[in-house]
Amino acid sequence: MLWAKSLHIVFVASWFAGLFYLPRIFVNLAMEKDEAATARLLLMARKLYRFMTMLAIPALIFGLWLWLGYGIGKGPGNGWLHAKLAVVVLLIGYHHACGSLLRKFESGSNRHSHRWYRWFNEFPVLALLAAVVLVVVKPF
Repeated sequence: MLWAKSLHIVFVASWFAGLFYLPRIFVNLAMEKDEAATARLLLMARKLYRFMTMLAIPALIFGLWLWLGYGIGKGPGNGWLHAKLAVVVLLIGYHHACGSLLRKFESGSNRHSHRWYRWFNEFPVLALLAAVVLVVVKPF
């Protein structure tokens, strides 16, 4: 179980690095006027999105392994796990939203300002805080 837990933590941390950084690239893309710089940022964003998707998959697999294989969070008094799973579902949605926003930048149809992306970038910080508190404190 400790191997699965360790690998889950490593892949979650790696996935979050992408969730933190990709919207920062979006901030720069929303502000950029130079075509060459825009092309470079889009290349970076595409590569990062592909890489963070590859990191999310084992993070989710190891999390499922801990939950289903080892029974973590089963039984009474484990409402924290249901709340954490809700946070994970929201993060998966956020990940896909990043992909959708990237496609809009690629097609030249972005409608959001750099300020919007700065606020958009705050969600993974709050989600990480919620997930860590739920797992460590287990408030319910």
